[in-house]
Amino acid sequence: MKNSKAKQALPILVLTVVVLIAVSVLSFTHDITKAAIAEQKDNKVKNMLKEMFPSIENYKYEDNLYTISSQDDIIGYAFLASGQGYGGEIEILVGLEDENTVKSIIIISQTETPGIGARITEKSFTSQFVNLPIDDIALSRDGGKIDALTGATISSNATVNAVRETSIEKVRLIKEVP
Repeated sequence: MKNSKAKQALPILVLTVVVLIAVSVLSFTHDITKAAIAEQKDNKVKNMLKEMFPSIENYKYEDNLYTISSQDDIIGYAFLASGQGYGGEIEILVGLEDENTVKSIIIISQTETPGIGARITEKSFTSQFVNLPIDDIALSRDGGKIDALTGATISSNATVNAVRETSIEKVRLIKEVP
């Protein structure tokens, strides 16, 4: 009887050991790659900031806001905005020229329908935000200056709302800083 209980416990014991080893290896791998992943993300953001602000010399990141400077003068701000599109989260880098004007946007990641909602990444859509006053960031049907993509209203709306709402929030933060 004891022998049969030992036979039943053996698979559980082996499975437990395998799971513990797998968790340990995954944890170790995560610790090793965490710094490299963070560095790659930082380099990607730096490159996007250079694309938005060609004269960038330096930037400071504080309170989820990039303050962009050149020759010790602030030339703009940038931040991440996100919205829920048709296919999932849309992550956007937004550049502000000043407290009233969006300089440009870059869609960092999205999972929208290819050929339809994914067109939010195209220049024909993102260029509508260039040098646009924050107050004008709304779909044209809602009185704004942004034309929605045909067949991709949810994706267009999610992008517009994320840019506008996060811009307003960040401008409040900018104005609070002495």
